[in-house]
Amino acid sequence: MTNPIANPDIRNIAIIAHVDHGKTTLVDGLLKQTGFFRATEQIQERILDTNDLERERGITIFSKNISVIYQGVKINIVDTPGHADFGGEVERILRMVDGVLLLVDAFEGPMPQTRFVLRKALHLALHPVVVINKVDRPNCSPLDVLDKVYDLFIDLNASDSQLDFPVLFTSARDGYAVADMKERDAASDLRPLLDTIVTKVPPPVGDGSAPFQMLITKVEYDDYIKKVAVGRIANGTVNLGDTVVVFSRKGERRTGKVAFLFDFQGLERRKVERAMAGDIVAVAGIEEVTLGETIASALDPRPLPVLEVDRPTLSLKFAPNTSPLSGRDGSYVTSRQIRERLFFEARNNLALRVEETDRPEVLKVSGRGELHLAILIETMRREGYELEIGKPEVILDEIDGVTCEPFEYLIIEVPDEHSGVVIERAGRRKGVMVRMAPVSTESATRLEFEISTRGLLGLRSELLTETRGTLVMHHSFHEYRPFSVDLKLGRRRGAMVSKESGPALSYALNNLQERGTLFVYPGMDLYEGMVIGENSRDNDLDVNPCKGKHLTNIRAAGSDEKIILTPARILSLEQALEFINEDELVEVTPKSIRLRKRILDCTKRRVSARETRASTGS
Repeated sequence: MTNPIANPDIRNIAIIAHVDHGKTTLVDGLLKQTGFFRATEQIQERILDTNDLERERGITIFSKNISVIYQGVKINIVDTPGHADFGGEVERILRMVDGVLLLVDAFEGPMPQTRFVLRKALHLALHPVVVINKVDRPNCSPLDVLDKVYDLFIDLNASDSQLDFPVLFTSARDGYAVADMKERDAASDLRPLLDTIVTKVPPPVGDGSAPFQMLITKVEYDDYIKKVAVGRIANGTVNLGDTVVVFSRKGERRTGKVAFLFDFQGLERRKVERAMAGDIVAVAGIEEVTLGETIASALDPRPLPVLEVDRPTLSLKFAPNTSPLSGRDGSYVTSRQIRERLFFEARNNLALRVEETDRPEVLKVSGRGELHLAILIETMRREGYELEIGKPEVILDEIDGVTCEPFEYLIIEVPDEHSGVVIERAGRRKGVMVRMAPVSTESATRLEFEISTRGLLGLRSELLTETRGTLVMHHSFHEYRPFSVDLKLGRRRGAMVSKESGPALSYALNNLQERGTLFVYPGMDLYEGMVIGENSRDNDLDVNPCKGKHLTNIRAAGSDEKIILTPARILSLEQALEFINEDELVEVTPKSIRLRKRILDCTKRRVSARETRASTGS
């Protein structure tokens, strides 16, 4: 018996792709061509990237809901993140839709995140529409890329019906789509893509006469109406003012009232009085809703299956900032404020996990990767929080009595002359190369590895240095494998550590820059125990960057030489997290990112190091 169609005039579809393959730009084109904007209206690029971090980094971090009307059919479109670290966001959103637009770059072809999100979509039996984008790009090979897409579907054990997917060739930037590359010169709009969505993506299924059920797949916050629960109505109907029952993830019940009800029209939420099965809606007025919960009819409450996502693979330890410069920049500096903010985030992000530790002021925060956690830290520092963060740790798991660790699928594109050093450095970290192929029409090589998450930590920075910034690197979670104890990692060079407090002086930095790479500049406030640079050798070096020139009334040849300083290397948050060792911390404030030793006092640090060596026998 087939499930009844909830509404034949609705299509729910998600756009999935690797980062920078053109999802958000394609949504821009669909909005423009379906008459959402006036002809004279000024429109910014990447309309859906509304968050400051999204615009700065050029990536989608948070999923967005919009809708367009085409030939009387309402098409609900969800723009999803393209980076592997935000896979939890993608997994949740796929529960709201019946089909996916798989967007693939006509030059790069399928990438790690393409494989990851497509596996999830096929597992949920969603109907795919393949879109080969950027066919206007010079030297692209869309037909070769299509062959690779077929190979990917076969590798992921797609069903016969899923392999019979429609294909379109598009240029999201220029706003056209064609079903055949021979028609590209005559293409003028995205109508063929919209026609394909209407005809090939099935309408949502659901029983409109059954009791109301809706799974919460997204939680937003509004200053006026507080928490807003977003999801697709699985069955039944809901009216404004209805009393409902909310099932928690543990099966507990509580009642609430639908004080506000919205659907999506273009980029905006629109107030409605009634919504039915198949609609993607936003409900407000129910206190303390969280992801994965079910909102159901109060007359006949029935929970839906709990929403689950893949487990986190990486963790960091968060604590209040304890450096001598703490409290200068931030508004939220106490452990209580940090604790409240982190647990609030965990309630609204299923891919994030917050746990207590043996120290009450320290919390262990686990996520899907360095970028996932770095975005959280960056968001908090912009809100006024001050933190200190420890070195990333890989999360191990016990599977059938065997300790296992996460492995990732790594793809690197690099100029031919640097491919040898990339293979050598990945091999040193126990990475196994599974494929090596030339990049079409370019003197570059594409290398694919299976490597542990531990092996990936710090690899990007190391390879960027070795390849002079010319490599392109992507990775996504692959599987868990038995833990390898013989993998020895860590920074190959030591740190230059300040043994004095005060402003950094040009005279001292001029003498120190011969010892390695500096992270600080003249006039910057420093303190004892702060890491001010990377030593050119493998040992830590205690230095005095605050030493001034001794002034006398005696002049000598060369005493007034001009000081020329090499520009300081300013680390980003991700680079800082990759750089630190176990005995170091990253100090994060709204205005600064600093590196420091856990033990600031130089003498105590040496004593601790001797005791550690004595206890380990090294």
